[in-house]
Amino acid sequence: MLNSFLQQLEEMPIIAAVKNDQELQLAITTECQVVFVLYGDICNIAEIVKQIKQNQKTAIVHVDLVDGLENKLIAIEFIKQYTLADGIISTKSNLIQAAKERGLWTIQRFFMIDSIALENMKRHLKYNEVDMIEILPGVMPKVIQKIVRAVEVPVIAGGLVSDKEDVISALSAGAIAVSTTLRDIWEHG
Repeated sequence: MLNSFLQQLEEMPIIAAVKNDQELQLAITTECQVVFVLYGDICNIAEIVKQIKQNQKTAIVHVDLVDGLENKLIAIEFIKQYTLADGIISTKSNLIQAAKERGLWTIQRFFMIDSIALENMKRHLKYNEVDMIEILPGVMPKVIQKIVRAVEVPVIAGGLVSDKEDVISALSAGAIAVSTTLRDIWEHG
């Protein structure tokens, strides 16, 4: 099943990351096959995901950003039972593990602020199973290259991606995809 997700990213390596309903409505009309949900609350997340799925797109929910879903394992159970989400994004290893156990795709988000963060990420990945990682900011080709060589999971670049040149740089550095909230990039790659 993960292979189909990877194939989607290979065919269209731009991921629409949405922060509100207006962006969601635009994202589901683009060629982007994967949508990262970066907003919502416990009352509307199922409907947000349903709209994505009705448009034959992959829905990945950033559970850390959904209001009402505390960083507890029950949040993963809720996503699995009450939404059609394909997977989650989180910075929390315990949530990643819980999602993996429940058959959801998992993307762990890491903020690369210095060499200590890079070493912590490597150490984290040694002990945790995750399907992919997302590196922020995604506009550091040399760092992306270093990470791609150091880890055994696919790397997504995200954050501060502002134009086509940033997308090309991240993909050329070895990222399998780029997530962005910029509509211009969703529409014109």
